Amino acid sequence: MSDVLASPVVQAPMAGGGSTPALVAAVSEAGVTGFLAAGYKPAARMREEIEETRRATSRPFGMNLFMPSHDRVDEAAVAAYRERLGPEAERLGVELGAPGDRSDDWEAKIADLVADPPAIVGFTFGCPEPGVLAAFHEKGTVTVVTVTSVAEAVTATAAGAGALYVQGREAGGHSGTFTGAAGTPLRELLPAVRAATDRPLLAAGGLATGAHVAEVLALGADAAQLGTAFLRCPESGAGGVHKAALADPRFTETAMTRAFSGRSARGLVNRFMIEHSSFAPVAYPDVHYLTAPLRKAAAARGDAGTVNLWAGESFRLAADAPAAEVAARLLDELAAATA
Repeated sequence: MSDVLASPVVQAPMAGGGSTPALVAAVSEAGVTGFLAAGYKPAARMREEIEETRRATSRPFGMNLFMPSHDRVDEAAVAAYRERLGPEAERLGVELGAPGDRSDDWEAKIADLVADPPAIVGFTFGCPEPGVLAAFHEKGTVTVVTVTSVAEAVTATAAGAGALYVQGREAGGHSGTFTGAAGTPLRELLPAVRAATDRPLLAAGGLATGAHVAEVLALGADAAQLGTAFLRCPESGAGGVHKAALADPRFTETAMTRAFSGRSARGLVNRFMIEHSSFAPVAYPDVHYLTAPLRKAAAARGDAGTVNLWAGESFRLAADAPAAEVAARLLDELAAATA
C-alpha cells in the first residue's frame, strides 16, 4: 500500500459529485492521494473521469465503487414514505422519482476496471467475492474494502482485500457498513481492527487536521482519509448550497439519517432530516431514487432545508480554499504534530 500512497493523507471518495477529476488531480499533485467515486454513475462516465484524471496528473489515484444492493425491501414501507413525501413534491413542482438500477452498473464497472485499473480500487457497502479481489491483485492494483466493525474487517481480510478503510461513525456521508449496524467511534474501532488484521488500514471519520491524522496513525492506522475537509474547495463538485451550508451558522450539528437515500448517512441537520428521518424505511437505493427529484429541485432553488448536506462531525473546519492549499496545510500540520 505504501508504494501507491504519496503520504499518510488520502482524499476520501465522495459519491454524488464531491470527488471530481479536478479535485483528485489537484490533491495528488500536492502530495495527497486522491480518490474518484463511481457511485451513481454508469461505467462509461466512470471511465471518462479516470481518463480525465490521468491527463491532469501522473500520480497514483483511486476509484471507489458501491457494491450492488441486495437488501430485502419492504415495498409497503416505501409506498408509505412516497405518500408522506407527496406534499414536498407538490411544493417543489416535481414528481417523485421511480425505482432505478439496484446494481449501480456493477458488472460493467468491474469489467472496465479489471481491463484498465487505476492504482487503487475501493469498495463500499460490502465486500466483493474473492475472485474479484484476486483479479485486481493480478493486475498489481491495491484493493481496499470499507469496514465499520471488527467482524467486517475479518470478513474482508479473509476475502483477500489488500487494505481496509476503517470508517468510524463520525464520518460524513453514507456509512459503509455491510449490514446496517450502528457505527462505532473511530478511536475505539481503529485499535480493535488493528488487533484483528495485518492489512494496511486507512482511518476515516471526522478527521480534518494534520493533528487528527497524527492521532490515528498513533492508534494503528497506516493513513488517514479525509472527505469533508475538501468539500468547500473550488475543485470539489459539491453544489453551492452544500458548500455554503458547511459554513452557515444556522447549521450547528450533524446526525445520521435514512431520509434521503434509505441508507444511514451523516449530514447537517436540516428541516427535511428532522421531519422525515423517523419515517424513512431501510430501502437503498429505492429512497435515493424516490427523493432525487426533490433534492435536485431544492438545490436549484437554493433551499438548504430540503437537500442532503453530507458532512462529517468536524465539518466546521472545512476551508474555502484551493485543494492544493488544503493538502499542503494538512501535510504541514502532520509534520508539526509528529516532529
